[in-house]
This record gives sequence, C-alpha cells and structure tokens, in this order.
Amino acid sequence: MSAPGAPADGRYEMVVGLEVHVQLKTRTKAFCGCSTAYGNPPNTNTCPVCLGLPGALPVLNEQAVSLATRAALALECTVHHVSVFARKNYFYPDLPKGYQISQFDQPLATAGRLEIGVSEGGTPVTVGITRVHMEEDAGKSVHDRYPGATAVDLNRAGVPLIEIVSEPDMRSSEAAGAYLRTLKQILEYTGISDVSMEEGSLRVDANVSARLRGATRLGTKTEVKNMNSFSGVERALEVEFARQCAVLEAGGTIEQQTMLWDSAAGQVRPARSKEGSHDYRYFPEPDLPPLVLSAEFVDRSARDLPELPTARRERFARDYALNPYDVDVLTADPALSDYYEHVARTHGDAKAAANWVMGEVLAAVKARGQAIDEFVVRPRDLASLLDMIRLGTLSNSAAKTVFARMGESGEPPAQIAEREGLIKVEDADQLSTWLDAVIAEHPREAERYAAGEKKLKGLLVGAVMKKSKGAADPRRVNQLLDERFGA
Repeated sequence: MSAPGAPADGRYEMVVGLEVHVQLKTRTKAFCGCSTAYGNPPNTNTCPVCLGLPGALPVLNEQAVSLATRAALALECTVHHVSVFARKNYFYPDLPKGYQISQFDQPLATAGRLEIGVSEGGTPVTVGITRVHMEEDAGKSVHDRYPGATAVDLNRAGVPLIEIVSEPDMRSSEAAGAYLRTLKQILEYTGISDVSMEEGSLRVDANVSARLRGATRLGTKTEVKNMNSFSGVERALEVEFARQCAVLEAGGTIEQQTMLWDSAAGQVRPARSKEGSHDYRYFPEPDLPPLVLSAEFVDRSARDLPELPTARRERFARDYALNPYDVDVLTADPALSDYYEHVARTHGDAKAAANWVMGEVLAAVKARGQAIDEFVVRPRDLASLLDMIRLGTLSNSAAKTVFARMGESGEPPAQIAEREGLIKVEDADQLSTWLDAVIAEHPREAERYAAGEKKLKGLLVGAVMKKSKGAADPRRVNQLLDERFGA
C-alpha cells in the first residue's frame, strides 16, 4: 500500500512508540555455551539447548544479565531486584522449541527516560522508557538460498537480547529517528552491543497511529516491521501515517495489524493481524528460577557505568573549548572520542587536534573502510606530528605528506620526516636553489609577477613547496620572492 498525498493538511498528529531489540555483546548465547559469532556457516553454532531438544535445560548467561542491567541503568530505569522469565508460545519455522524465553509481567527494569536531540515548542523532547526486558532471539528464515523454498539457520537461536520499549511519546518521524540515534549512541558508549542493523544486532519495530490534533485518546495503532536503517524507519513512519490519515479521512477505521515495509517500493503492506499478549499464552518458565539481583550488584553496576554521551559532550565543550559542531562530530562514536582526547591531551592544543582528527584522520579511515580503532596511526604519534608542526620542524604540507606515510606504515612521524628529507628547510641557499628552478620552469608567470601581478605569488610559492616535497619554509620562500622581485 502506498500513501496517497499529504496527511489531510496537517489535521492529524502522528503518535509513535518504538520497540528496539538489541543483541547483547556476549561471546555465548543466553542459555547455553554456543558462540554468538556472526557469519559462521549455517547451523554450526547450535546445541541441544538452543535447538530445544528434549531434556536440555537452560542456564542463564551471567554476562548477559550484567549488560542488560547496565543498559537499563543508562536509560535511567528502575532495575527490579526480582524479575521472572516466561515462555512466549508461538510457532514459527525458525523457533525450534515452539516458544521463546522472554520476560512478561515481571521484567528486568521499568520507568526510564531518554532525552533526544529535537524539541517541540522550544522544549527538548523526553521519551519515556516503558520497560527493558531480557529474552532470547529466534533463528533466521532464509528465503533466497533455494528457489521456491525457505531455509532455516538456527545460529541466531538463543542469542541474548534486550527489548527496549518506549512510551508513545514521539510525534514525528524526525523524533523517532533522533530517539534511535541517541539510543544507539548510548548502547555503543556503554559497550552493551555492536548495534549493527546490517548484522541484525539492532532491530526496530514501530508502533504508529494517527489522531486529530488536540485529541488525547490514542488511535488504533499498527506495527511496522522489516526496517533496516534509521532513515528507513523514518520513511516507513511517514508512509504508514499518510495511509492511516487517508483511511480516516475517507470515513474508514484503522485495523490493528502488523505491516511490512518495502523499502524498494516505498510501500507498506499488511502481514497479519496484530497479536495481543493473550495470544502468546505466557506462563513462567519452569526451567529457570526468578532472576534475583542484589542491591549491591545493582549499585556496583550503576557506579561502573562509563561516561555517557551527554556528559562527554558537555565536558568536551567545557574542557576543550570546542564549538557545538566539533563536539557533535568528535563524540558521535566512543572510539573516535577516545582517540581525539588522547591526541588533545598529549599535544596540548585541543583545536589543532580536533581539526586533524575531523579532517585527515576521518578521511583516512573512511577511505580505508576502517573503524578508528583499526587505524594504524596511533594517537601519540599524531600528537608528535602536531608537535613538529608547532615547533616549526615540519610545514603543514610536509606534515600531510608524513601523515599519509604514517597511514601506510604506522611509523612515527620523525622517522618518516628524516628519511624522506621533509624536515623544514630554512637555509637561504637551498631555498634559492628551489626558487631558481621554479622561475626557470615558469618564466612567464615570474615575469608577470615581477610586473605587478601579485596574485601569482601563491602559484610560485606553491611550486617551490611542491619541488621541495613540502620541506621548504613557506614564510622564508615568501620573503625570498619579495627580495627577488620587490614586495
């Protein structure tokens, strides 16, 4: 179903709540010792427990509990000292047991909040977090492996998840996107998950409804699935909202159902009627006792929380006197943030460090398709390079040449600069030799410069810098040109 036109001239308001499934960063599954590694051959990370074979009993992964608790605390939730696992019963080809171990009426944590980077009427939007609960993942149905058939890969069955359920507090697709990006950043900073939508470690289901502006009662919602990017979530919400508005304008009613997003066609289509909790016949998991967390465990987890993105942004702005744009770029990723801070502290000039990290460093890692923690140029070596610029040992152009070599070999800058003769040259005789060669190669430009066409000075200085491979002191080259031709 594609959406017809604009949503009734703005008479309707979008109401959005999001359910986000997050794979926890553990080596083994939620209730067994099988690997959680992504990309292994199908059905190789399996055992009697995650295959649901008779007599196999689950054993809860302690690290999964620690990560889930950390996530709940980072979202300002109340972590309950007692929570209960339940069986959520449904049939699907990739659910071997015929039920999923999840949490229902006694979840791990409730009543959190997340402030997002958009505002309504000048007031920052705070989205309530209804609950954070633990559960295991199902397997994966593969529809494109064999013609006319569906294959099942159970490597993912039993992988530990948390589900983060928001309140219906978002009123636009923009707010939903901001919520997801803010949430993803917190999960990255706290080391809870890889949050890769491409690998399925972060999946989003969106509940959306339309109501007349000013109304307080919620409309009938639909749940939109099959969205594989944050921009896809935003597009899907807009399309489904427009569809609902058109139905309401025509005097129809919205049916509560699950919708699938077709990103290629830009359409939503019905998948099935939306289930309620009674459809899953929840009951306490008989093979697992209640999860009991001591007050000391919860307090220690809270104390051990790393610095969160909001706090780091505020500190970077205060301690390093960075503008809002620089702060946003440098704190977008925790590894990049750590890299920058190491350079800034070691070198001492926070702004110079910011310029190089946001410029040369990000360009280099992007060109290589790397993460910042894979980059061969170590922070201390970049700081040493900036020291050489500040001391006048290297010109800016020579420093960029040295940096490029550092990116290839990982060598320290001084070693490269010495080997390649890039230490800044201020000797007048050597500079004059390069200048004579440039004038000989560009006689017409030199004549025009001597005749008063001063804009050619940059061309001549640049040619000297190129001939010297960036080693010439540009200040002294400018002086020599002035002396040679008159200022």
